[in-house]
Amino acid sequence: MESNKINYVELPARDLALNKAFFSHVFGWGFKDYGPEYAAFENAGLDGGFFQANFCSRPQNGAALIILYSNELEVVFEKVQAAGGTIEQVIFDFPGGRRFHFLDPCGNEWAVWSEPV
Repeated sequence: MESNKINYVELPARDLALNKAFFSHVFGWGFKDYGPEYAAFENAGLDGGFFQANFCSRPQNGAALIILYSNELEVVFEKVQAAGGTIEQVIFDFPGGRRFHFLDPCGNEWAVWSEPV
């Protein structure tokens, strides 16, 4: 394992089963449970997990924004909505690409970006 590199990320989830179902359906992530209050995610690009908590991760509260990449931005946008995510910012252009922000079913904010059209 490489020293001094980001290795793992943990995020709160009010409902572990709901968040596991959402990320499995929309992004194809797998999960491994470690007891009733923790689920590690797999196949997400960076290892991490969700822990049971009654709060959420939002940048306006000082949390880091985790940004995912997709080469099918519009498809993911639709899948997020269909699976119960809430669109926080619709697709917009920024220098270097396009992205949108969403809240997962537990209220954590995420973004998805893609190359410019």
